[in-house]
Order: sequence, then structure tokens, then C-alpha cells
Amino acid sequence: MIRPLTHARLASLLAALSSIGPFAIDAYLPAFPAIAAALGASRLEVQQTLTIYMVALASMVLWHGALADRFGRRRVLVALTVVFALASLVCALAPSIEWLWFGRALQGLSGGAGIVVGRAVVRDLHEGPQAQRLMSRVMLIFALAPALAPMLGAGLLALAGWRAIFFFLALFGLALAWTTWRFLPETLAEEDRQPLHPRPLLRAYLAIFRHPAFMLLALGVALNFNGFFLYVLSAPVFILEHLSLGSGGFVWLFGPAVGGMMIGSTLSERVAGRWSPVRTVGFGFVLMFAAVVANAAVSGLLVPAVPVSVLPIGLFSCGMAVAMPSMSLLGLEIFPERRGMASSCQSFLQIGFNAASSALVAPLLWSSPLGLASGMGMFTALGLCAWMAWWRLGAHVREGAA
Repeated sequence: MIRPLTHARLASLLAALSSIGPFAIDAYLPAFPAIAAALGASRLEVQQTLTIYMVALASMVLWHGALADRFGRRRVLVALTVVFALASLVCALAPSIEWLWFGRALQGLSGGAGIVVGRAVVRDLHEGPQAQRLMSRVMLIFALAPALAPMLGAGLLALAGWRAIFFFLALFGLALAWTTWRFLPETLAEEDRQPLHPRPLLRAYLAIFRHPAFMLLALGVALNFNGFFLYVLSAPVFILEHLSLGSGGFVWLFGPAVGGMMIGSTLSERVAGRWSPVRTVGFGFVLMFAAVVANAAVSGLLVPAVPVSVLPIGLFSCGMAVAMPSMSLLGLEIFPERRGMASSCQSFLQIGFNAASSALVAPLLWSSPLGLASGMGMFTALGLCAWMAWWRLGAHVREGAA
């Protein structure tokens, strides 16, 4: 018998499930040099473990929602979290860089289920301000993952070597699979489930990707997040080379970023029902652009150092956390019968942009702090363009967002 969860415990579980994907990115970043030395790989080959993970993650999140719309939220979450745990064991036992690539691909194929299906669970249970409050609470707890992961990874690296990081991820996945099976109720009724027949499925995907308002909102979220994620991808270079810190110095990047996310998520939760989604997102953009200006000034005029070089990143993540819940929920409301699939498409675009940045943009910009600051500004400007285009469509009126 499944025990009902309180609001706080449901938010904690959904946040933990969503954090699997980011944890698998951030936890092993401090171990890049150790992995290269142990497996006889170059820095580029180790960097490719991140790119492979991101590509696999982006490819599979497109299907997590459709599977959850067909088989139910709980069953898909349990199954894919178990797969993630097994993939982590492959990484932990990898005898060569090729085996590590393979394990990372398996992690990517399963690691996005929590993000995608968790958003669908929120909309299954609530709507309007209640949904924004729960989504913001999830993001508040979820924000801890990027800060804890590299610190935990650095600690495990120092105590037991880089393989211990992946053994931990395996245990984390198994623990979450059991907790989900034991405590998470099914939120999608049998009569609301959608078939997996190829033609209706293709028509549904095309309807989502052809919907201008949905695409603009999803692109806006993806572009804004990429402004921050550029620093996550470049963390080994930014921390170890530009700031001249050791493996324990990752807290200087992720600490302010997580603090900003937590403040922004709290603000988003507090203004739910008092501010319209449009006003909330607008305030988020004000904070993000203030951070972009400060970051460009610091990077262009000052010698890289802590804390001055990382404080603008914290302000940016605060603005991002204010805007993202409202933008995501506005997109899901467009397809109430296909929330799982719509959430998949949102995640596909976001992670797809992240994967492209990992392979193409980050290596071009991480040679200097000013390059990274310019990338943050570019992605934020593009995100604002997407948001303004959505506004000009008049979608804010149709969706009751004003």
C-alpha cells in the first residue's frame, strides 16, 4: 500500500528525481584529470563523456513523456531510475574510456525521466498558482543538487578515487527507485492514458513542435538556462585555470549559483497568485540582465578572483529561477491532454541546446572569463527575444497569463 505524501515530501521526492540528471553532470567534474590519468585518455576524450551524456539525454527525454502518458508516471520513473543505477555501475567499472562513453550514454538515456515526468506530475495534481508554488518548491530543493554534487564528487575523489563517484550514483538511483515505488502515487488515471501507436504519436509530436506559442516558451526557457549552464560545462577550466583554485574550489561557482536559485525559487513561490505569470517572468528577466551587465564588467575590467567573479552568476541564477516555473507551466497548459509529451518536448529543446553548447559553444568561449560572460549575455538576449515574440502572438491573452 502506497502511503500518501505531504506537499513538502512530494516536492522533495520530485526534486530528488529531477536532480539525477544534473547530479550525473556535476558530480564527476572534479575528477576529469584523475579519469584521464587512470584511463590513459586525453582531456578532450574525457570532455566527450559529458557531450555523449548530453546527446543521449536530449534524445531520450523526447520519449519519456510519451511513455509516461501511456504507462503511467510511477511505473516509468521506477523503471528508468533502475536503468540509471545499472548504467552508473558500468561507469564505475569501466576499464577504458570507450566503456566510460558507453556507460555515460546509458546514463543519459535514463537520467532525464525525473525532470520530464516530475513536471507532468505537478500539472496532474495542480493548476494555476498552486502548480507554480509546487514547481517553485521543487526547484528550490532541486537547486541544491548543482552545489552538493561537485563538493560530494571532490570528497569521494579524495577519499576513494573517481570510481567511487559512480558507485554513489548507482546507490542514489536505487534508493530513489525504491522510494518512488514505495511512496509516489500514480497521478495519471487509466482513462486518461494515451496510446503509443506510431501515427497518432507522430501527429501529437508534430502538433506540439508546430505550435508557435509552445515553441517560443520552450526556447525561452532553454536559452535562459543555457546562459547559466555554459558555466557548468566550463567549470573545470573556469575554476581550475581562470580562478586558479583546486578541486575543492568548485563550491565557489556552485555555491552562489545555488544560493541564487534558492532565493529565486522562493520568490516565485511567494508571488504565485499575487503576480501574473507575465509579471513574474518580466521580473526574472530584469534580474538576469542586471547579472549579464555586472558579469561583463567584472570579466572585462578585473582580474579573475573570488568572490567578485562568481557573484553575478548567483544573481543570474536567481532571475532564472524566478522566470522558469511560470514559463514552463504556461507551455504545459497549452496541451492539457499531453502534459507528459509536452514536458518531454520542453526538456528535449533545453537539453539539446545544452548538448550543442557542450560540443560547440563552451570550448570556443571558455578560454577567457570575458568569453563566458559574452556567451551568457548572448543566450539571455535570445531568450528575451523568444519571450517577446510569444508576447506579440497575443498568447498571454489566450492563456490567461496577463
